[in-house]
Amino acid sequence: MTGFFEALGSLFTDFLFIPLDFLRRLELENWWLANTMTWIFIIICCGAFVYWMKQLQIFKENNDDDQDTTAHSFLS
Repeated sequence: MTGFFEALGSLFTDFLFIPLDFLRRLELENWWLANTMTWIFIIICCGAFVYWMKQLQIFKENNDDDQDTTAHSFLS
């Protein structure tokens, strides 16, 4: 059983963390390049948030949103 956990530890430290080690070394040289993926995810999240807000505005303009607190039976 010890061999299984050692193999699992070796899998993570020797293979699966190689991209993270690369980013760790890259951060010492160029912070902007090392955080490119972070910026991409931030842009995607901001775009999704703007889309969500536009959809909420569309439903509000069409009076499709039910803001009554008794919309669910357990709230009445």
